[in-house]
Amino acid sequence: MPEMKEQSVKKIATRESYGSALAELGKLNDKIVVLDADLAAATKTGVFKKVFPERHIDCGIAECNMMGIAAGLAATGMVPFASTFAMFAAGRAFEQVRNSIGYPHLNVKIGATHAGISVGEDGATHQCNEDIALMRTIPGMVVICPADDVEARAAVKAAAEYEGPVYMRFGRLAVPVINDNPEYEFKIGKGVVLKEGSDLTIVATGLEVGHALEAAKLLAADGIDAEVINIHTIKPLDEEFIVKSAKKTGRVVTVEEHSIIGGLGSAVCDALSENAPVPVFKIGVRDVFGESGPAAELIHKYELDAEGIYKQIKSKWY
Repeated sequence: MPEMKEQSVKKIATRESYGSALAELGKLNDKIVVLDADLAAATKTGVFKKVFPERHIDCGIAECNMMGIAAGLAATGMVPFASTFAMFAAGRAFEQVRNSIGYPHLNVKIGATHAGISVGEDGATHQCNEDIALMRTIPGMVVICPADDVEARAAVKAAAEYEGPVYMRFGRLAVPVINDNPEYEFKIGKGVVLKEGSDLTIVATGLEVGHALEAAKLLAADGIDAEVINIHTIKPLDEEFIVKSAKKTGRVVTVEEHSIIGGLGSAVCDALSENAPVPVFKIGVRDVFGESGPAAELIHKYELDAEGIYKQIKSKWY
């Protein structure tokens, strides 16, 4: 029965959502232009290119130059989406993102795909577990990490409407659609309670949101009532939202497919240490590089699936 249920869940990679959303937005806003660094098939900006070839620029394998071009386009009133793998967008082009986009606070949107260890077989060199940490240090940069297809599409739309630089993090691995309901509403900087609870708060982002919900079910079977919060916007962080939950439950767990250094966990700790000091346990990539292997197996090995989250919480506090 569990296998049948798993098969019935719709799964879509958020990079696919990114490409589709861009193509739809292009029809509504003729100022949107998409840049890519020789990876249109992988980042899915090829979907936009097929519909609007005159508004798609392949900058070649020159990510730093691409960020400069995006800055120039933004300065002329266009709305550029600069797209490449997270490792190259946040890593290789950091200086250009900081100085050419962040410093003048230009209206550039960065679509960073293939983030985290779920890149899989591409291995440690391409599994960027540091991008959130890097991007949240840039003054004025909005950092978004959507949980599923619904949220990713909404994030792209919200980014296009927002005036200022935005970094969006998308994944390669197909993930369950969990926000497919009429009540869902995406607002930059606002958290979402997916499950109310009283014993501890699980704050998750990206593909870890789905795993956190499943982990909460395993904890419930042991009589532990976990509150699950989806934080799709890591900067600006919904501090008031997190503080309120922390005061209610008294314990917080953060879960991210990113280093536990400088990412969601660090942002939550900053907020809580100042406003509501409670014990915080950070679950993520623990100061190590990734490795090559099937994405799902890596998520399991690094204890970032529901079972791993459950086991770590039980080991830490129960």
